[in-house]
Amino acid sequence: MEKPAPILVIDDNPTDLKLISSLLKNQGYDVSCSDEASEGIEMALDMNPALIVLDVMLPIINGYNICRLIKDQKEYAHIPILLLTSRVTEEDRRIGLEAGADAYIPKPFKTEHLLETVEHLLSS
Repeated sequence: MEKPAPILVIDDNPTDLKLISSLLKNQGYDVSCSDEASEGIEMALDMNPALIVLDVMLPIINGYNICRLIKDQKEYAHIPILLLTSRVTEEDRRIGLEAGADAYIPKPFKTEHLLETVEHLLSS
């Protein structure tokens, strides 16, 4: 049996964190969570996950900067990052993709769209 893909979810909203985590766990993924930016960065660098689902609106260090920080490090640049955020303008999307995000989904999101995007990123 294949080991489930490790996914790290970083979101400071407890409701969103629980929902996203539950959705992914129900699909068989191995999910770790952080509700804080610096802890999330540390976890990402320690665990080298198969995917990071990242909120943009985090206190202290926003998701765009976390994305840049991870993508700028050669040994972690391969990790796909999905920005899942309440920042919904085209400008926000452009900034996210320029920061290195592999996908950008606005909140509120459709469960099917999130799961399809996760599957696509993990199989790419």
